[in-house]
Amino acid sequence: MANIKSSKKDIRRTKRRTFINSGYRIDLDKLEKTFIKKPTDKNLSSIYSILDKMVKKNIIHKNKAARIKSKFISVLKEKS
Repeated sequence: MANIKSSKKDIRRTKRRTFINSGYRIDLDKLEKTFIKKPTDKNLSSIYSILDKMVKKNIIHKNKAARIKSKFISVLKEKS
């Protein structure tokens, strides 16, 4: 356990950020599952939205978001 006051604060801050970031990841997983079941433009736009938010908050890298977007747009083109 940390003894320095700033280290204790840092641990609390890290826990809080991890909790928030895991929420974004859970939301993305749920959206992915709904998109796989029913690929529509509305589902795709919601995936794009959450990915853009994750990139903006530095949760994932922008190239990773681009790869995920590309994967889903190809699935949508396949189904239609």
